Amino acid sequence: MKLAYLVNTYPLPSQTFIRREIQALERMDWQIHRFALRSDRARLVDPADIAEDSRTEHLLKPGLWRLARTALPFAAKRPAAAFRALRLALACGARGAGGAPGTGGRLRHLVYWLEAAQLARRCHEDRLPHIHAHFGTNSATVAMLAAEIGGLSFSFTVHGPEEFDAPRAHSLALKVARAEFTVAISSYGRAQLCRWVDVGHWDRIHVVHCGIEPWRFPEPEPLPEGPLKLVAIGRLAEQKGFPLLVEALPQALRAVPDLHLTLIGEGPFRPLIERQIAGAGIGAHVTLTGWLEEADVRARLAAAHVLVLPSFAEGLPMVVMEAFAAGRPAIASAIMGVPELVSRETGWLVAAGDPQALAQAIVAAAALPRARLAEMGRNARAAVMAQHDITRLAEDLAGLFASGGRP
Repeated sequence: MKLAYLVNTYPLPSQTFIRREIQALERMDWQIHRFALRSDRARLVDPADIAEDSRTEHLLKPGLWRLARTALPFAAKRPAAAFRALRLALACGARGAGGAPGTGGRLRHLVYWLEAAQLARRCHEDRLPHIHAHFGTNSATVAMLAAEIGGLSFSFTVHGPEEFDAPRAHSLALKVARAEFTVAISSYGRAQLCRWVDVGHWDRIHVVHCGIEPWRFPEPEPLPEGPLKLVAIGRLAEQKGFPLLVEALPQALRAVPDLHLTLIGEGPFRPLIERQIAGAGIGAHVTLTGWLEEADVRARLAAAHVLVLPSFAEGLPMVVMEAFAAGRPAIASAIMGVPELVSRETGWLVAAGDPQALAQAIVAAAALPRARLAEMGRNARAAVMAQHDITRLAEDLAGLFASGGRP
């Protein structure tokens, strides 16, 4: 079967899970055409992401006017469907006006309608009967409108937290009602969707986790010798909580004076974090690496004892899965889908937003006998290999595509 996959900006360093999902489906002989609204190639450092960017058709790459010259004639051949989609876009725009950033108003949704007409045209040209969008934000909106214009079917995966910040402005209930099925990546995410949609649609919301490629994680390296080494991975932005981690470090350093943190990622909060580190005088204890290739990230995980995830908002964090696959336990905020991954046998759950609790968990990890820390890492690896193998999860997703969402 052939499918269209749609993402807003793709690929991104933080979206390797989408690439893994697509490639797992392709290994099962599904033909996937990658669409994205835009590219961010300048941010890509991993060769696999750069190659994925070359395989992706970016709808806005020719520019809005050239897009209109090809999309509008296609829509004109389907006037009734195009008009229904236009009314739908304007209704969604009314909900989005004044909502969270990115939800947009009517003008932005007119652009989404134009993008949808182009996507529908390309799906007809390439005989792609179904569109699957990642994220319940504008990509799901475009998929829904394209399905209406082109007489196609669509589905989408909701990740959170962005969708749950403004569920009405993102028209989540409408999208779930019109989609063949909706995927949540965690039970928490499914529960949040159930809050906003009619009870009659609950059975069309399925949980399919994100996954790892187990063969990329051979038997873990032994825990390193020496003082406690922490690693944190993610975009340096508000929801990840890294300033809180830097705030907690001086307190932890009083009890564990030789610990070291490696922070992998890039983003708008980097200058703030650098000022925090300098102001606290802990520069010798923190390394900022920027974005790294996947192989380098795995090497940094192997060189660490524990992953730290101080997030304020999460979906089902891939960094925890990758740390577990590398045989490393995690210290993580007890929020959203995180408790579905982290348990007492695989790490520490701490109250979100509490630097003292975070520091105490770091001190507890440093005090733990290394044999016990290694045991927790083995437990973590066994759990993620059993529950998050991307091949098995892609089979679950393929079953939904093949059945139209009927399990």
